[in-house]
Amino acid sequence: MTVNNFISTIWSAKLLESLKKAHVYTQTGVVNTDYQGDIAGQGSVVKINAIGSVTIKAYTKNTPIAAPDILTDAQTSLTIDQADYFNFGVDDIDVAQQTPKIMTSAMAQASYDMTDVSDSYVADLMVADVAAANKLGTSAAAIVPNTTAGTTAYDYIVDMSTLLSDSGCPKNGRWIIVPPWFTAKLVKDDRFTNMSASGSPEALRNGFVSRVAGFDVLESLNVPSVTGTGGESAKTDSAIIAGHPMAFSYAEQVNKVEAYRPELAFSDAVKGLHLYGGKVVRPTCIARLIARAST
Repeated sequence: MTVNNFISTIWSAKLLESLKKAHVYTQTGVVNTDYQGDIAGQGSVVKINAIGSVTIKAYTKNTPIAAPDILTDAQTSLTIDQADYFNFGVDDIDVAQQTPKIMTSAMAQASYDMTDVSDSYVADLMVADVAAANKLGTSAAAIVPNTTAGTTAYDYIVDMSTLLSDSGCPKNGRWIIVPPWFTAKLVKDDRFTNMSASGSPEALRNGFVSRVAGFDVLESLNVPSVTGTGGESAKTDSAIIAGHPMAFSYAEQVNKVEAYRPELAFSDAVKGLHLYGGKVVRPTCIARLIARAST
């Protein structure tokens, strides 16, 4: 197999498609890519503009209205400051002795591994930039069996919904991303199972579990872990995030994928560069719960 068998643009398209399929935190419906634009390289900056509030005045019949207000704007920047790469080779002997297409399988694995890094990156940013008023508790909330009202997994989801509503976050399109242990608590609660949305088109989304209390419930192994508090620092808690797509902007590009023959080896090699960046643009549209499964 020679380097002529590779077409750079085809490899690049396949890699980006795989990244999108595997995302949970960075998939459409959790984040927005409205400002993705043209990412030329690491350090590219996407400018995000917003119009300030418009003053509403009372109108009195037959009375001149005030002069028009001057609109104000606010601008924030989304910097593409993350750059990851892969670089692997397949020896000619391995290619000759193997029936499966090794390079195709390796590309799929590279895609998955790059996804895992960027997904965790976005999850950590969300946890760090939640509005202070939308943080549920300062220490771990123990999620108990569904027999104790007010402290079940379902109850905490309802509380997070209230935080978002109080912040003016739209109800349509809300999501919550939970770890597997939290899902296990939910499915034992009749209030969750009776509202199951299996069969809904939303079930096609990555990690989708069900819909409850106004949220699409998504499951991920990349839910951030935080150190326990209150004399229980040895324990690990989960930082569960709920929010709306307008809260977080994300941009990515598989900038380069190149096939080459290493000078000091008899092999085909491929290297690729993934550029991405994200930013919480509306902190009030994210809520956070620090939770721990009770024993």
